[in-house]
Amino acid sequence: MKKLNNVKIFLTDCDGVLTDGGMYYFNSGDEAKKFNTRDGMGFKILKSKNILTGIITGEKNSIVDNRAKKLKVDILYMGVEDKLKVLEEICNTYNVTYDQIVYVGDDINDLPIIKTIKNSFAPVDAHVSVCESVSYVCSTHGGDGVIREIVDQFF
Repeated sequence: MKKLNNVKIFLTDCDGVLTDGGMYYFNSGDEAKKFNTRDGMGFKILKSKNILTGIITGEKNSIVDNRAKKLKVDILYMGVEDKLKVLEEICNTYNVTYDQIVYVGDDINDLPIIKTIKNSFAPVDAHVSVCESVSYVCSTHGGDGVIREIVDQFF
């Protein structure tokens, strides 16, 4: 793949992409997730290029909400069961086509979007069916700076 010049929106899943997919539970009942700061700079670079950013995730919790706020994402959908429906809503809301969107996913619930759009990515440790379907498989594991790798190579 070459540099992506026509991208208007950069979307990603959360768990398994922005995180390592692990869910850490403590005796107190609290939950934790590990994010990578390099991805934060990746989002900042995208914003400097006037590209809208967003997260579409099946998870619905304050950890994801807090990370989205820190990243200053423009679009956040949590608790999503039908990601393709959300993609269509985003296209309509922002008046963009599928060719103007990048999506990063790691598991089978991401496949409907991945199979619909032109520019799709996955971490190296994504589910095999995702790796076989995306435009590009990163060398980076989920939670280890996947977004930054994509931004550095394609933007």
